[in-house]
Amino acid sequence: MTYCVAMLLDAGLVFLSDSRTNAGVDQINTFRKTTVFERAGDRVIVLLSAGNLAITQGALNLLAERMSSQSDANLLNCPNLFEAARCVGSTLREMHLRDAEALRQQGIEFNASFILGGQIKGEAPRLFHIYAAGNFVEATPDTTYFQIGESKYGKPIIDRVTRRSMPLSEAAKCALISMDSTIRSNLSVGLPLDLVIVRRDECRISSHVDIDSTNEYFQRIRERWGEALREIFSELPNPDWLMSTPPEAGKLASPPSRLQSRAK
Repeated sequence: MTYCVAMLLDAGLVFLSDSRTNAGVDQINTFRKTTVFERAGDRVIVLLSAGNLAITQGALNLLAERMSSQSDANLLNCPNLFEAARCVGSTLREMHLRDAEALRQQGIEFNASFILGGQIKGEAPRLFHIYAAGNFVEATPDTTYFQIGESKYGKPIIDRVTRRSMPLSEAAKCALISMDSTIRSNLSVGLPLDLVIVRRDECRISSHVDIDSTNEYFQRIRERWGEALREIFSELPNPDWLMSTPPEAGKLASPPSRLQSRAK
């Protein structure tokens, strides 16, 4: 499994993904979930993937082949990001036609999803969530982020903190705390991480950081976040209704003795 999150902000976009695909007692596999398609100054497109690794890798290979062959529809010649999302969606449908029935016969669900975001010169930054069926939704002013994979553990901090006007540095910090919460609660999500930042109107990758267990900043915010949560928890008042139970209400009737029970 995996966890990926992307945020669309006034200042640009933030993408974060883990790299774990399998975790067991004696086997842990890692594969990168972030793929970047860039032509600096013209366009930058970032894809985050989750689901069946064979399906997502197959789709990414098809997208790369079409760019190499300069086919009519590929991510380097799409006029806008909506068409780029359509390109990825049609590639997923092609994978479904090819593999879905064979997977079904093996009892495996066709499961894959992507987050696509970035900017093409001439339009604002955009963000899309592409589903296994090839359909997709676009982020709106009321939608700050998309998640795929193990999203439930990292969602609360993003819901409480994110806003469109926040700086990219704060959004990156929030995404990393969201990832830490997920890693702590789910074995199937793990290091290393890919953190990608795209600044508005630059049409290129502004920062791409590989975060592993030796990254000092990530370790520092993991420790500080845990400490801060414990501190604020201890400062919260205990529920009054547990502290002020009337003595009479708290008394329990004595159980009958064996002799009394027999007499009855």
